[in-house]
Amino acid sequence: MIFERSLQRELAYTAGAVFLVLLTIMLSTMLIRIVGFAASGEIDPRDVLVLIGLTVVGYLAVMLIVTMFVSILFVLTRWYRDSEMVVWFASGVSHIHLIRPIAKFSAPLIVLIMFFAFVGWPWSNEQSQLVRERFAQRDEVSLLAPGQFRESPATHRVFFIEKMSPDSRTVKNVFVTGTENGKVNVVVSAEGKIETEPNGDRFVVLENGRRYDGVPGQPDYRIMEFQRYGVRIESHDIVDNPGSRDLYTLALIATPTRENLGELAWRIGLPLVAINLMLLAIPLAHQSPRRSRTTNLVMAVLIYLTYSNLLNLVQSWVEQGRMPFLVGLLALHLVVSAIVIMMFRLRALNRAPFPRLRALFTRGAAQ
Repeated sequence: MIFERSLQRELAYTAGAVFLVLLTIMLSTMLIRIVGFAASGEIDPRDVLVLIGLTVVGYLAVMLIVTMFVSILFVLTRWYRDSEMVVWFASGVSHIHLIRPIAKFSAPLIVLIMFFAFVGWPWSNEQSQLVRERFAQRDEVSLLAPGQFRESPATHRVFFIEKMSPDSRTVKNVFVTGTENGKVNVVVSAEGKIETEPNGDRFVVLENGRRYDGVPGQPDYRIMEFQRYGVRIESHDIVDNPGSRDLYTLALIATPTRENLGELAWRIGLPLVAINLMLLAIPLAHQSPRRSRTTNLVMAVLIYLTYSNLLNLVQSWVEQGRMPFLVGLLALHLVVSAIVIMMFRLRALNRAPFPRLRALFTRGAAQ
């Protein structure tokens, strides 16, 4: 049918443009945020692009929901504004007839939303957490950088080296300070190197230096000179303690704790949100040529933000045990479905839903 092909083609073009805009905004936001983390030393600068990619994968489900909702609203609003919808209505097409072609367009997007909600979201969170933990639990040698003071989070040592060889095996002019049993020790050395013992332990072996031991504020410091002095390199295994966001959906179902059930309600809720917003966009897109073009867009933004925040609130209530899982899973979406049915009914009767709210937005946009 010409009507369906025309609608699906325009929806596809609009969705591509909207998704690129959303992707650009997401990449810009994540770039600023993650580069800030790298500048503050929370992540490895070499992992910036990896973390940006993982973050985008994690939020693709949300981006696809917004893309679908905004695309349907844009296309139908333009059809109303350019009087194309009047022609289709005169040909016997009703609001109900719009559901079929829009559902065909939305079906692949909803499948992708389900995939990224159930698989992509936990996978990206898991990989991001591993990247951050590797950086946080790196050994002390990886902290060393010529000309910089670096503190070890594991042993509370402070290192300083003046020079380092290209292979990172030999260092010059080393300064190490730490605290043991309430005493401060300071070690200075002309040079040092990294050695690995047969049992796998690694040491920074300092040569031709001195060690100072004592309690701050007391004069009885002890000074020792040495030719060789070994400082053990502390390293730690990554502790695998995933949260509910890192668990795959089957694992959430297998261990139905409150936190896992809340996360499960949120993931299942994403495709339900997509379906409700897909249907809601049809009556919401009704546009009068004499009304401001931005009214529908403003209402769409408010509706999406409200729906999304309520979904997060339901997740929090389920995690806290204030709401049963089944109620949290279905109640919100059933209420929105009832609103969608009511709006279709009002459109069939040629009545505007929320007339006072629309009038308020129209006056605001006109001003």
